[in-house]
Amino acid sequence: MVRIPDEHALECWREAGRIASECREWARKAIQPGVRVREVLETIEEMIYERGAAPGFPAQSSRNHVAAHYCSAPEDDLQYEEGDCVKVDMGVHVDGYIADTACSVDLSGDKCWTPLVTASADALREAIATVGDGVPICDVGDVIERTILAAGFEPVRNLTGHGLARWKVHTAPQIPNFGAGASGRFATGMVFAIEPFASTGRGFIRELGKSEVFMMVRPPRRARGLDRDVLKAIEGWRGLPIARRYFTDLDTDTFEDTIGKLARQGSLMRYPPLVEEEGVMVSQTEHSMFLGPDGVEILTA
Repeated sequence: MVRIPDEHALECWREAGRIASECREWARKAIQPGVRVREVLETIEEMIYERGAAPGFPAQSSRNHVAAHYCSAPEDDLQYEEGDCVKVDMGVHVDGYIADTACSVDLSGDKCWTPLVTASADALREAIATVGDGVPICDVGDVIERTILAAGFEPVRNLTGHGLARWKVHTAPQIPNFGAGASGRFATGMVFAIEPFASTGRGFIRELGKSEVFMMVRPPRRARGLDRDVLKAIEGWRGLPIARRYFTDLDTDTFEDTIGKLARQGSLMRYPPLVEEEGVMVSQTEHSMFLGPDGVEILTA
């Protein structure tokens, strides 16, 4: 049975959503040709801290055929370029309650990617209008799929929306961007994120490239050979996703050795960039929401 969150949890989610939406709208304007990606991501996180919250996961910004999970390395000088289709994805937590939101920006001179950006935004709007107590999740996936197909693009079929819980960015239910295969129903009390991805390609992504995002998924089986300072710093994030650039105050070799050992023993997961085929463009739009007794409340509006 899904329980309605208590008032403290709801207020934390609402505050996290308010901060996340402020950061998203700042980023939407700040993303311009010639601006460094890392500068945008680090500024988002500074804004989050200034508002008394913390990142729910590392801010990320993926360009063109990279659909998700591009997170700048500590010395990354990559810049946005004219012609890019840019995604920016961020999470904010207040006392562990996480709001997750994303938008896309068309940096082409002739705005040729605006229909693609609009397709994912329209799909999200139609999905939210479909959500209700008892509504099958597959109905929402079907609306996303039909909206994106009608715009002339493909939904990305192996990325999904997801539930949100305290200290957990991804929980049940999975909310696919297509109708077939989804199970379960929405229920009053759920907190979740819906994130349609629209693609000019086939609509399937794969992992490619170096991971800059990590997450502790279980306690280390053995602490022998693990640097205590590195382990303490990682465990301080309470199982939330982290980025390599969070730990520049630690010795680089020691940090890399420790995360390598944690990954090999299965305690730490790596999250490399998620990509479509070269030359394909992908857009993303995302809101977090609470399904309350009176309907959907968009936390990141």
